[in-house]
Parts: sequence; C-alpha cells; structure tokens
Amino acid sequence: MFPKCITVLFDNLKLPTIKVKNGMAMASSLPLRQDAQIIALVGVAHAVSHFFHLILASLFPWLKEAFHLSFAELGFLMSVFFLVSGIGQALAGFVVDRLGARVVLFFGVTCLVVSALVLSAAQNYATLLMGSMVAGLGNSVFHPSDFTLLNKRISLPRLGHAFSVHGISGNLGWAAAPLFLTTVAAMSGWRNALLAAAVIPFALLVLLFIYRDTLWYDKVQAEVVASKASKHVHALDFMRRPAVWMCFSFFVTASMALAGIQSFSSFSLRSLYGMSLQWAAVGYAAYMLAGAGGMVWGGFIVARTTRHDHTIAFSFSVAAITAFVISAGIVSSLFAVVLMGVIGFAAGIALPSRDLLIRIAAPPNATGRVYGVVYSGGDIGFAVAPVLFGMMMDGNHPSWVFVCIGIIYLLTIGGAVSACSSAAKREKRDAIVTAV
Repeated sequence: MFPKCITVLFDNLKLPTIKVKNGMAMASSLPLRQDAQIIALVGVAHAVSHFFHLILASLFPWLKEAFHLSFAELGFLMSVFFLVSGIGQALAGFVVDRLGARVVLFFGVTCLVVSALVLSAAQNYATLLMGSMVAGLGNSVFHPSDFTLLNKRISLPRLGHAFSVHGISGNLGWAAAPLFLTTVAAMSGWRNALLAAAVIPFALLVLLFIYRDTLWYDKVQAEVVASKASKHVHALDFMRRPAVWMCFSFFVTASMALAGIQSFSSFSLRSLYGMSLQWAAVGYAAYMLAGAGGMVWGGFIVARTTRHDHTIAFSFSVAAITAFVISAGIVSSLFAVVLMGVIGFAAGIALPSRDLLIRIAAPPNATGRVYGVVYSGGDIGFAVAPVLFGMMMDGNHPSWVFVCIGIIYLLTIGGAVSACSSAAKREKRDAIVTAV
C-alpha cells in the first residue's frame, strides 16, 4: 500500500528513547517506518484540505455565467468559506484535545465530501453559500488535528521534516485544484468537476480508515503526563499566554501576504511589466515551486537550531526586500519571475520554524486548542487581504501590491520574535516552578 512503499526501506532504523515532555514524544524507539506513515497520511490530508480552498475559485468563470453572479458575489463565497473555517478552527482545537485528533479528522474529511456534492447539485446562490459553509467547516479541523498528530506521534528529531512535508503538501493541493477542476469543467461541465472533486476526500476517508490504528495515540497517557506537569489548569488558561497571541498575530499578517500573492500578484506583474497572462502565471508558479523547495530546506534548518525567530526574521527580510524590488519595476520581466521564486523560497524556509514556534508556545496537553486558535488568524488574513489588495488594483496602483506584501513580511517578523521571546521566558519560569 501507499505508506508502505514509501517506508519499506526504513523498517529497521530506530532512534534512542528519550523522555516525554508536555505529553509529546521527544524521540521514539519505533522504526522510522511508523513516523513516515503518519507524516504521509497527514500530508495527504493537508493537501486535500488546501485543494478545497480553491474548489470554488477555480470554477468562478463557470459559476459566474451559470448563476449570473457579480464578482462581489463570487468573492463573498470565499469570504464565507474562510469565516466559517476561522471560527470553526478555533473551536475545533478544543474538540481535538477533548476527543482526540483522529475522530475530528474523519469528521472534517466527511464534510468535504458533502460540500462537493451539495455544490455540484446547486440550483441557486443560497445553495452555493451552503456548500461553501460546509466546506469551510470541513477545512476548520485540519490544522488542529494535523499538528496534534504530528506533535504527539512524531519523534522530535524528525518533527521539522514532518512540518516541511505538511507545508509542501498544502502547496501541492493549491497547485492541483485549478488544474484538475478547470480541466474537468472544460471537458464535461462544472457540475461534473465538483462530483469528481468529491471522489478525492472520499478516497482519503477510505485510506484514513484503513490506517486508523496508525493515527491513534494514547490520549489518557498524554493527560496523565500533562497533569503531572501542570495541575489545576483551566482549559482556557493557554489564552493568557502572550506567546499564543503573538503567534496569532503572526498568522494574520503572514496569511495576508500570501493571500495578496495568490489573488493579485499576477495582475500586478502584468501591469508593472507588461507581461502576458501566461508569463504572469509562470511567475506565480515559480513562487509556489520555490516555496516547496524552501520548506524542504527549512525542515533541515529547524532540526539544527533552537532560535526559530532568527530563521523567520532572516527569511522574511529577504522576502520583503525582494518584494520591494519587484514593486519598483526596475528589472526585466524574466528577472521579475525569478524574483517571485526568491520570495517563495525565502518564505518557504520560515514555515517549519513557524509551526515549531507554535509548538513551543503551547502549554501541556493543549496542542489542538493552540493550533486551532493560532491558525484561525490565518483564515482572518485570507478573508480580509483580497479586499484590500483588490482596492489597490481598482485604484490603478499595481506597485502597491508588492509594497504592501513587503511591509507585511516585515511586520510579521515582529510577531515571530516576540512570540519566541515570550515562549522562552514562560518555559524558563515553568522549569523553575517544576524544580521547586
């Protein structure tokens, strides 16, 4: 089967056993095979969730014509998706910590199947809104579930690489959605494209059911470990930690930069450099592909340093400076495409460090809650940014798109550094209290 073909070469490789901290494995005596299976399963699930981010946007030309919709109405479908996802994501973290990540992940994947079926049968705008809401609800569970599984089931020396695979798989889902949906819609209509899309999460559901035992972790034991480390802790106490809210603000700003690139970088490049639509699309593709490469490198970096804020600061500084250069319109069209790749690569390097930074900020046995609240900030950024960047383009200011992207990257550095500093201080205080 699929995870076996990836991991069969590593059946006998083991890591030394190390103590458990915060209810999460610091290392593992299990074969690399098991770590690789979990990483692969979670990665595929994350790819499917990102695929559904664009399930409607990819079909906007067909939906606009079929339902006689305005661009504002089409955009509102995406806003509804991310609004429901943002609220649901914050709440899903609590459910993950209460019931476990596996059952919540199954629920989310099922919602994606239902959403595609509802959208494929839509006869009016209200049904499209309903389908978008169900898709947003399904999307809301993935980050709390994914990161809880990775943090609790993956050995620490491999955790950075696990986060890299997780990020890359999301990029692959984004890249696959437009290609898959537009191809099927062009061949047999948008309804059949959505029906075909429903098969993807259904197949994932079957795969997760087959390997359900791989996704199980001893929740009772994790709670025992957590209770020894921190007694009489309320479920909402994690919200008192400044590091959590610093991470939240980090995600709001970082997602705004990404949303700006996804939504309007192609339009801006065409205006600034006179590019064709195809060449501007190559620039976006360069950003996505280089971003995946940056995540791979970032996985190696995160395993070799404890100063994750330094990695984030350097990477986003490079991305910001590069965005400013593009905004000036002083390079050739070819070099502008190359610079898009530089932005993607630099931002990609920071992502594994970003995800590990949240792990550091999370108190014992609150992984799902913290990741849910923090990643809901990402949905806020995705919901707000397209409107702001769209206003810049409507005002005929294409250079402002990249100027603002650069500024946002610089603002994001402050959140990362503050989060890392606050988490380090809290960890030091906790260590003193535990010792006493």
